[in-house]
Amino acid sequence: MPQYYEDKPEGGACSGLKEDLGLCLLQSDCVMQEGKSPRECLKEGYCKALKYSFFECKRSTLDTRARFRGRKGY
Repeated sequence: MPQYYEDKPEGGACSGLKEDLGLCLLQSDCVMQEGKSPRECLKEGYCKALKYSFFECKRSTLDTRARFRGRKGY
């Protein structure tokens, strides 16, 4: 879930998902114990649900139908 801060500036359309994906990767066993980079862990399949949600959110920003349906994500 997104973490909310009072002093935090507003980000882009999918900033909440992007931040959560980054935190998920940094706190995963792949990074913490194995010492791999977050990019390598993402390619290995860690945090799949957040990765898919972030992809859908970014795709919805390019989709012209999103004007009627609204963006996906938070």
